[in-house]
Amino acid sequence: MSLSVDIAHQLGDFALEAAFRAGPGVTALFGPSGSGKTTIARAVAGLLTPDSGRIVLDGDVLVDRAGRIDLASARRRIGVVFQDARLFPHLTVAQNITFGARYAPQGAPGLDARMIERTLGIGALMERRPATLSGGEKQRVAIARALTMRPRLLLMDEPLAALDGPRKDEILPYLERLRDVGGDGGGIPIVYITHAVAEIARLADRIVVLREGRVVRAGEVGEVMSDPALVPLIGVREAGSVLTARVEECDPKGLSSLSISGGALRLPGIAAAPGTSMRVRILAQDVLIALEEPKGLSSRNILPAVVEAVHRGGGPGVAVSLRVGQDRLLARITAEASDELRLAPGTACYAVLKATAVARADIGAGPKS
Repeated sequence: MSLSVDIAHQLGDFALEAAFRAGPGVTALFGPSGSGKTTIARAVAGLLTPDSGRIVLDGDVLVDRAGRIDLASARRRIGVVFQDARLFPHLTVAQNITFGARYAPQGAPGLDARMIERTLGIGALMERRPATLSGGEKQRVAIARALTMRPRLLLMDEPLAALDGPRKDEILPYLERLRDVGGDGGGIPIVYITHAVAEIARLADRIVVLREGRVVRAGEVGEVMSDPALVPLIGVREAGSVLTARVEECDPKGLSSLSISGGALRLPGIAAAPGTSMRVRILAQDVLIALEEPKGLSSRNILPAVVEAVHRGGGPGVAVSLRVGQDRLLARITAEASDELRLAPGTACYAVLKATAVARADIGAGPKS
């Protein structure tokens, strides 16, 4: 699957000029409120006609303003999931889901009803009505309804924004399953619109970063999110790295050993068998830097690293990009500490991370190989 977007649109004082490509897997559109994410989503779904440009899905032209092509929304075969589930209150879960199936073209590829039910864990909800469901359950049903349409693309516009923390934690594992089914070749490529960094770290393969209607960066999620130049946009408290790790051992004391390309991590709260692929988000503010290998520390994680870049902002903090094996680790320290350590590209050092600094919500299932 390939989605190509190159459009321009004026909404009052806001001007959108965005161009990007999305391939298989999960592509996240990220940016603050007002950056143009929803405008792009509406244009892709056929709910808004851009002033100029083209949108092409799988070689089929959905929009070409110069060629006067604007395919109707119903003919685009794009499943859309909004912030609010928009379920029919008078219908049961099963009837809501069946409603989507009437729009599926005969013989179109996609997930069958049983696979959708198992992936989203909604088997026990079928006879209930929306009023009796939690927010997370409603969103799972909305996703199921979109999938029964057998869409070529699943467009999710801030699907977790209306949920509180516990409800987000409830639904994220199901979205990971949906991503992994897609990775096996039988699922639906996803464009995921959000301003929540934690959701991107758990789910996305690639990211398109937007600011004031422009694409400022696009690429693999691990590389883009750990770019020190993007710390002001992502936010000092949210900036960090996304590492893919493999569970090696779980000991009785509650710490699990995970291998990454540059060494080993010991983290708590991981209920996964050895051999399982995991995705770990490490916040920049939780990484310390030492020029010599520390001794006598309580920290369980000390990784050899090399400084790639030092990015100075306007405040007292400095973002330091570290290469750890094949991964990039982002650290945020004071400018004073950076000067005292004389950090510069090529400096050999050690990254120090407390095991308890990584929140359970920042550890998710890694994509299947």
